[in-house]
Amino acid sequence: MHPDRGEDGQVGVLVIGYLLVSLLVVTVVLAVSSVYIEHKKLLSAADGAALSAADDYSIDVGIGGSAVGGATPLPALRDSGVEQSAAGYLAATGAGARFAQLTIDPATGAPDGRTARVVLTAVVRPPIISVLVPAGIPIVARADARAELTR
Repeated sequence: MHPDRGEDGQVGVLVIGYLLVSLLVVTVVLAVSSVYIEHKKLLSAADGAALSAADDYSIDVGIGGSAVGGATPLPALRDSGVEQSAAGYLAATGAGARFAQLTIDPATGAPDGRTARVVLTAVVRPPIISVLVPAGIPIVARADARAELTR
């Protein structure tokens, strides 16, 4: 018997172990990257919807004042108007086809009457691990846009 023969076959086990660990790392990186990219896309859609909603304002001249009498006119937003404008923007851009289970969150609205806040939720199904997470991974994106009047 040769003294070095007791170590035969041990390298194969190590190679298989390292290969499995490498595949696991690649799978996790791929899944995290997929969720990150989808979140950035959803954030872009929320930004566009918030800008669209902020542009859909009415003019408020203040209580008992008029634009001629010295009161400063201000843009006014309403919760229902922000939600309708955001829904119209998402429909016009086809966002519903790009995201799974895209919804406008109830937190969408105009918290101070001048800022349009749009909160969107969707579900991401990352490649490979979607078998482990069949319902997908929920993501949320929030964007604010302020309505301003300029001369």
